[in-house]
Amino acid sequence: MENKIIDGKHISDLVKDELKVKVEDLKAKGITPGLAVVLVGDNPASKIYVGSKKKACQYIGIKSFSYEMPNEVSEKEVLELIDTLNHDPAVHGILVQLPLPAHIDEQKVLLAIDPSKDVDGFHPMSVGSLVVGAEGFVSCTPAGIIELLKRSNVDIEGKHCVVVGRSNIVGKPISMLLLKEHGTVTMCHSRTKNLGDIVKQADIIIAAVGVPKLITGDMIKEGAVIIDVGMNRLDNGKLCGDVDFDACIEKASLITPVPGGVGPMTIAMLMNNCVISAARLLEENIIDN
Repeated sequence: MENKIIDGKHISDLVKDELKVKVEDLKAKGITPGLAVVLVGDNPASKIYVGSKKKACQYIGIKSFSYEMPNEVSEKEVLELIDTLNHDPAVHGILVQLPLPAHIDEQKVLLAIDPSKDVDGFHPMSVGSLVVGAEGFVSCTPAGIIELLKRSNVDIEGKHCVVVGRSNIVGKPISMLLLKEHGTVTMCHSRTKNLGDIVKQADIIIAAVGVPKLITGDMIKEGAVIIDVGMNRLDNGKLCGDVDFDACIEKASLITPVPGGVGPMTIAMLMNNCVISAARLLEENIIDN
C-alpha cells in the first residue's frame, strides 16, 4: 500500500531543497528574495499557516517580512500598507492571508497587489495570464498538484481528468493547468448530475469541494490517480479529505493522504513563486543595465 501513497511532505522537501540552492545563487548575484505576509486579525488557522510560511522562508533563505494588524484595522490602512510593499524593492512577493475581517473588501485588497509581486496568484491579471497561457504566477495549490503528479511520474497528456469543485482558488485554475498539460478535463460541482458516473470515467481525479469523504470507492475505476485537496475536520477532531481514503486506496494506482498530501506543496510553491519573482527582477536589472 505504501508505494501507492503520494508523499507530499517528501516532495515538498525536495522542492524546498532545490529552492535553497537557487536562493544561494541569487544571493551571490546580490539579490535576496523577500516575502511580505500580511495577517489581519487573530484567526487561529491563519496564524498557523503564517507560522509555517515563516519557517519555510527561514529554511530556504528567503527574507520574511511579517505584518500583523488588529481585527479592527481599517481597509484604508491595509491598502496603504500594500501600496508601501508594492514600492519596496526588498519585497518580491506579497501575500495577504485570507480570510479578511468582514469590513474589509477582499477583492479590493487583492486587486491592490502589484501583479509582479502576486505570489499567491489571485490577482485577476495572474488568472487571466493562466487562461491565455501567458507568463504569470499560478496559485500555489494548483501548481503544487501539477508538481505532485509530475514528480510521481503521472503522464497527464491525453488522460481524462475529472475536477470536482469549481472554486477560484483550486477548481478553476487546476482545470486550466491540466488543459495546459494536454489533459481532457471535465469539471464537476454541486449541481452536477450523476457525479459518480462521471468520476468513474476519470484517469485522474482532483477532489476539491470541501465535503468529507464525498468520493467513495465505488465511484472510481481501477488504476485511477486521486489527488485529494479537501481538508475537513470531523466531529472526533480528526482531519479527513474529500475522498474516502480507506475505500479508495484499494483501487487507486496513486493517492494523496490528508494530511501530508497537497498541503505541504502549497507552501513549497508559494516559496517557488517568490524565488521566481526575485529571479525575474534580477533578469530585468541585467537587461536594463
